[in-house]
Order: sequence, then structure tokens, then C-alpha cells
Amino acid sequence: MKEQVLHLLKKQQSEFVSGELICKNLGVSRTAVWKHIQALRAEGYEIVSQPRAGYRLAGVPDRLYPQEILSGLKTEFMGRRIFYFAQAPSTNVLARELALAGAPDGALVVAEEQTGGRGRLGRGWFSPAGKGIWCSLILYPPVNPAAAPPLTMLTAVAVARAVRLVAGLAPGIKWPNDLLLEGKKICGILTEMSAEMERINYLIIGTGINVNIENFPGEIANAATSLKACAGRTVSRVELLQAYLQEMEQLYRIWIKEGFAPVLKLWKDLCVTLQRPVRVSSLKESIEGWAEDVDEEGNLVLRLADGTVRHITAGEVSLRPF
Repeated sequence: MKEQVLHLLKKQQSEFVSGELICKNLGVSRTAVWKHIQALRAEGYEIVSQPRAGYRLAGVPDRLYPQEILSGLKTEFMGRRIFYFAQAPSTNVLARELALAGAPDGALVVAEEQTGGRGRLGRGWFSPAGKGIWCSLILYPPVNPAAAPPLTMLTAVAVARAVRLVAGLAPGIKWPNDLLLEGKKICGILTEMSAEMERINYLIIGTGINVNIENFPGEIANAATSLKACAGRTVSRVELLQAYLQEMEQLYRIWIKEGFAPVLKLWKDLCVTLQRPVRVSSLKESIEGWAEDVDEEGNLVLRLADGTVRHITAGEVSLRPF
């Protein structure tokens, strides 16, 4: 009912909507309308009331509320079920629990703030309240588990395209899935999967996008930046999240239907790793070479100084000077 009241106020835009009209449309009492108006105000909506005129929506809070994300969202299943949290230790952890409880395909877990956000290799992820998009998608792709790893690279393409659409910026992708602007990281993606021999039980894609962060703590400041810092303006988190979900659904359908090849082509167009010297570090070793290509499975094709070629499945890439 509260969302229906909000919908009526948004429909009239800057005009007043009479309490009588709201009561008539929703079949509720004036007291019920007043309670829902108060609830919306408590959530941060600025609603002006005027005797004999009614109510007018004067401002919308910068929050990733489900009703805001769903309003105008053009997807069939991505983000159609939203689990919203003002604060969470990690959206990936919550998504895992929800997947085990039967959350639907494409369900979105989103938090205004993460207190224990994680990046790759177990690193922490700076996730301040109201300054970024900290979310996880729950998917059940009908593919063999061995075919699932490139989905992380697909997600990087979806985020990059959404950033271009909403913020007017063109991030590059550093293999396999880090998004960079001005040489600094603006997005990280962490994928987790539960699978059997030939079946995926669930797949979680966690995404952290630095949207309107102005100051990064300590050494992070040298490696990270935000869309606001690069664009010189505040970027709508709701619009960016909607664009990401829409791009994600489109690319996901292509991947399911046609395989990874068409998505890999898009990924290569955005890549800043290829045809240059790089260092690849893992828990076992650190090697340098020429990033020659990415194969059909998403592995980095690295040519070493002695001419040998290695296909790297995982690792942390550092771009080296030419």
C-alpha cells in the first residue's frame, strides 16, 4: 500500500494529490493514507502537505530502495525480486543464504553499506554508506559448471556499458574483471558458485561500484577512484543500478543462447590489458610477460621472455610500462 501511495504521488509529479483521491484510488481511509505518508517521510521522502490541496512529492532520498529501483526498470527477471538492507556485513554472504532458501533467478541483494565487504583474494572492500553500489545477483545458469567462469568477465562488460550510459565515462577493463578510470579502480567483481559435477546449484555475482565516494582511506587512495571524482558531478546510484541490471540481462541472454564468443568480443573492445607488458601475481608465483590475447575460455595468453606461451586462469595483473 505504501508503494501505491508513492506511485500516485510520482504520477502527479510536482502537483498536489488530494487525500480524497488517494483514498478513492486505493480504497483506504484517510487515517491509513496518513500512516503511509508518515512511513514514506521516515524513509527520507520529502512530502509536502497542504490543507484542501493534499500531498505533493517534493524530494526523493538518495537510497537504493526497491520501489526506486523497480520504478522504470526494463528487465524481465534481473532485479525483479529485491532484498534491501540499510547495512550488511556482505551482500554475497546474504545472497548465499537466500539462494539456499530458494530465492528466484535474478534476485538482487543490495545494501547501502557493507561492514565486511570482500574483494578478490580475501581483501577487504571499502563500502561506505550511501556512496556506492554494493550488491549481489543470484543466478541459476543452465550451463555446465566448467562454462561458468567467463560470467565474471561478462559482468565487467555490463558495468562498463552502464557507466558509459549513465555517467558518460568510458572505463577500461583490466583482466579479468577490474574496471579502471584514470588508471584507478572503480569497480570490483567477486563471483562465487555452488555446483555439482554437471549442475550449478547457484551462482552469486557480487559487484562493488565506487559511485560518489569523495575520500578513500589510507593506501586505497592511491589505487581507487569514483565516478564522481572522474565525472566532476554526483551520479545517480538508482539510474546506474538500473542500467547495470538491464545490460546484465541482455548480455546474460546472449551468453546462454550463443556462448561466450560474442561477449568476449565486447570484452576485448574494452580491455586495457592486451598487447602490453604485464606482471601476473598469484599465491604461488609472480611472472612477467607480454599479454598477447585472451582465449575462448577467458584465460590470459601470456608470452614470456623466452618465447614460451602460458594460459593463465587466475591472478592479479599489474600493468607494466612499455
